[in-house]
Order: sequence, then structure tokens, then C-alpha cells
Amino acid sequence: MADDLSLRHELVGDLFELPRTGSDWDRFRLTDEQVEFYREYGYVSGIRMFTDEQVEKLRAELQEFFKPDHDGRELWYEYHTNESVDPSRVLFHALGAWRIGPRFHDALWNPALNVPASQLLEGPVRFWHDQLFCKPARHGGVVAWHQDFSYWTRTQPMAHLTCWIGLDDSDRHNGCLQYVPGSQRWDLLPITGLAGNMDAIREVLSDDQWAAFQKPVAIELKKGECSFHHPLLVHGSFENRTDRPRRAVVINVMRDGVRSDSNEPLLQGVPAIPAGQSMSGQFFPLLFDPRQVSGA
Repeated sequence: MADDLSLRHELVGDLFELPRTGSDWDRFRLTDEQVEFYREYGYVSGIRMFTDEQVEKLRAELQEFFKPDHDGRELWYEYHTNESVDPSRVLFHALGAWRIGPRFHDALWNPALNVPASQLLEGPVRFWHDQLFCKPARHGGVVAWHQDFSYWTRTQPMAHLTCWIGLDDSDRHNGCLQYVPGSQRWDLLPITGLAGNMDAIREVLSDDQWAAFQKPVAIELKKGECSFHHPLLVHGSFENRTDRPRRAVVINVMRDGVRSDSNEPLLQGVPAIPAGQSMSGQFFPLLFDPRQVSGA
């Protein structure tokens, strides 16, 4: 049985080293213009998260996860070799890589993630959960339009942030992330499915909201680049019919102080946190507190 890396709240592998000085931390800060863009449109993209060498290390670890009998398989919160109901349109989707692979574990402590996240969340950054979304070449499935927080209402208040990181070059041809800018100002929408019909969300939208889907923004990224987005921003991605895979890791974080809003387990296999109690402990570590880093 593999070691459960959720017991380790520090770097355990060789992916990177943490900055040593305030100025070293400072170089990961977003500009005022980037923060303002996020406030206006609900996202900010094109931010370098990993070097090419780091991407290769993550890809090597990811390759083992595709084998259903891999070591540590009992530690996943969820594991779907294909979340799509259509076997010809494959969407590999899994939650919990940080518990199994040392490099995916250490990715949570990346300053390129946590310094911008603390700016956008306006406070210390705590881990919520990670995800893998992988579309194989030629028959990759869709991720249907949705708001992340519609899946996260078991935590309150809404002080969350998603970081979507490409492990391949992603563009509109191989199923890149797409946003509906400004939709973070909409109310919370009902869940209409994650891996099925891209138009399923139409039934819960007003005509004006549906009109906004006629001009979504394709977030084309180079491998190792990321995009941050608001928990209410509507987003999705179309199928991959190219000869290239489209692999991504998503790290979901929240501002320290977010509380459980359920007496049921928040993730499969994780002990329940009583409603009203702050998220913390083994499975929800504090990743970054800007007050403890001089200059950050």
C-alpha cells in the first residue's frame, strides 16, 4: 500500500524549492492590472506555473495514474477512467492525486500558485481538493458548461478559487478551457451535468445569459501555464479530435476560515467536519499565509 501523502504538509519530492527571501516570493505576484482584470471578468490567464522540466516530471507521474491497478489507487476521492457515458468520447477525471504522487503533492505548495491565490482571495490560502482532467488524442470528451461552486455548496462562505494548469499546449482544437466572461456575477446555477451535453445548461439560463454563450473566450495556454478563475464563472471545454492529448491538473483552494456546511463527509473517504467548523486538518492544509512571508 502506498504512503498517504496527505499526512505530509511540506515538500516531499524534487519538483521545486521554496523561495528564501521576500524578494524571491515577490516575483510571483500578479500585477495590479492582472488583479483588476480578474475582478472585472472573473479570470486571469497565461500565468507560468511550471517549467518544461517540471511538466515532464508531472507527466511521468500522471502516466502511472492511468493504469487502474496502480499503487495507491485506494487513496483517490474519485477515479473515473471515463466520466463520459459515451465510450467514444473519453474524459479521464480523478480527485486526490496529491495523496499518491509526490510531485502532484508538492504542486500544492508552488509559490506560483499560492502568491497569486492569496492576492485574489485576499487572505491566507487553504487547500480544498485537486482534480485531473485528461482528454486523449482523437476521442477526448467534453467538460460541459458549469460553475465550480455549484459542486461546492457544502462549504461556506464562497471564498474559493480554481487554478487550471495545462500539462500540454491547449487550444480550441484539442479542447482548451473556455470561459463566459462576467458570468461570475450571475446567481448560482443548478448542476446540469459535467461530462455530457454542452447545451444542457441552456435549460437553467435566461435568454440574456444564453446569448453570452455565443462568444465564449477560448483560453489557449502553453504547457505549464495556468488560468485562475472565480467559483461562479461559467466554463467548460469541447472535445479533442486532434492527434495531441490535452491533459490538465486543477488545484482548488479557498481562503482560510471557510467552514464546513455539512455534517456529511466533504470528500469520499474523508472524516466529516461538523457544520460550522472551519476547514482544516489532514486533508485541508494551510498552503500559504502572506503574513508569514516578508515582502510577499
